[in-house]
Amino acid sequence: MDMKKYAAEAIGTFWLTFAGCGSAVIAAGFPQVGIGLVGVSLAFGLSVVTMAYAIGHISGCHLNPAVTVGLAAGGRFPAGQILPYVIAQVCGAIVAAELLYVIASGAPGFDVTKGFASNGYDAHSPGQYSMVVCFVTEVVMTMMFLFVIMGATHGRAPAGFAPLAIGLALVMIHLVSIPVTNTSVNPARSTGPALFVGGWALAQLWLFWVAPLIGGALGGVIYRWLSEEPAGVVAGVKTA
Repeated sequence: MDMKKYAAEAIGTFWLTFAGCGSAVIAAGFPQVGIGLVGVSLAFGLSVVTMAYAIGHISGCHLNPAVTVGLAAGGRFPAGQILPYVIAQVCGAIVAAELLYVIASGAPGFDVTKGFASNGYDAHSPGQYSMVVCFVTEVVMTMMFLFVIMGATHGRAPAGFAPLAIGLALVMIHLVSIPVTNTSVNPARSTGPALFVGGWALAQLWLFWVAPLIGGALGGVIYRWLSEEPAGVVAGVKTA
């Protein structure tokens, strides 16, 4: 049963990375009809909504190491399952980035060094924002993301609406922070593209692990302080 959870997390994170980063790499700047920042924001949010309904009952649909860590910090996920969930998520993101590279490289003039939806700071921030500003942004955005997740999956929250609340929160996060960091709030999503860009993307990847993990833990702890009961583990089906 645990292997099915890990497979679900890998597939879900594949979809989030492929759909979200794919919209940025392939569709955002398409001449005259490109979807722009709003379209990319919606793509990331919709990827979470669709997967939450598809695999939420299997694995809890974390799709993000920061979410897994944040839920554990909030007492809503067993700490012993963090590592296998994170491994599954990173593997799914890498496979998604590989497929996206194969597709995107089929276009004339494709240049992976232009970013490939990677996250960055200073010269590699879309708006040239400093490292400190980018770090703060990622911490705060991930903290609020976890706060929404903890609340939406609370035992007293309206049943069946958690995926919509969580997906819309991710849309809002992207609308604000794409110009700052290209929006990570998800170390797995950041790792996949960075491996193909290499160089600066790998050198700056540390921020997009450290800041989201800190933010996720803060969000989980704050919500746990605000509303302890009922807890409810966000881990899908029970293990055998």
